[in-house]
Amino acid sequence: MTHFKALFLALLLCSFTFSYADENNLTLDKELAIFLPYLGTWQTDFKVVSGAKPVQDVGRWERTLNGKAIRTMHSINEGEYGGESTIFYDSKKKSLVFYYFTTAGFYTKGTITVLSPTQFVAYEEVTGSKEGVTKVKSTSDLKDDKFIVSISYLKKGEWTKPEQRIYTRSTKAVKFK
Repeated sequence: MTHFKALFLALLLCSFTFSYADENNLTLDKELAIFLPYLGTWQTDFKVVSGAKPVQDVGRWERTLNGKAIRTMHSINEGEYGGESTIFYDSKKKSLVFYYFTTAGFYTKGTITVLSPTQFVAYEEVTGSKEGVTKVKSTSDLKDDKFIVSISYLKKGEWTKPEQRIYTRSTKAVKFK
């Protein structure tokens, strides 16, 4: 009889767990599905000239607002600089849009175009940059569990040469000062 009670309790706990997940809809809206494999924490070390201070970016992607949005946070060198964005589907514009706010006091708003099941491009309008950046274009691709980003900035009327960053899974935390 004790064996039966233990089995019954295990089945009850399993059904509660699956019921909880279903009730709380731990999924993403279909328009955000491309971001599912990006969820989690990533890090990269920027390419810097020899002798320069190392630059490490740690970012976290997470489901928020009941799967209606994606929240990203990142910090460079444990909080020297950081930012947070919210990505969501705008049903009026029929487009993925986002806002990005930074510790440097500027912000961006942008759109995302999905290119393939693993690739998307983001276009941003920058407000308040002290360096003269007015637009940003970045292409992101997920390959072999690496998050590859190519980014270019419109600065003082000219596009910079694209920079590539390769992010890998991380256990580090995003930190803000």
